[in-house]
Amino acid sequence: MRNEMNLEFSALSQNESFARVTVAAFVAQLDPTMDELTELKTVVSEAVTNAIIHGYDNNPAGMVYISAAIEDGVVELTIRDDGMGINDVEEARQPLYTTKPELERSGMGFTIMENFMDEVEVDSHPGTGTIIRMKKHLTNSKALCN
Repeated sequence: MRNEMNLEFSALSQNESFARVTVAAFVAQLDPTMDELTELKTVVSEAVTNAIIHGYDNNPAGMVYISAAIEDGVVELTIRDDGMGINDVEEARQPLYTTKPELERSGMGFTIMENFMDEVEVDSHPGTGTIIRMKKHLTNSKALCN
């Protein structure tokens, strides 16, 4: 059985923890390991922070959208913004690359996502925003029964 949820919120930095905890609560029904749960929370934090800081340049008028689905022990996450978009996705995916060095950003967001998830797809174009799709297969998840 497939189970899905959708979430949208203002592009405010204080909403990053809300997004992380909400996704973790949704995924908890699969009984993930603590490491898996921590990894999922971390990738949500990275993607949401990127949307707020880079996509919307800290403009709280923007909206961040999260879709999550779980099926057969697989977690699918989609995090989207309608912000500035990324000029060169391949360059942005390089470790230590950042467009905001003055904010002391590490430039490791995409690298972290790629290390913690089984699949990461980035779709972005200047002026139209960014969509990040990720999948993670949980090791010992319980099957959904209903």
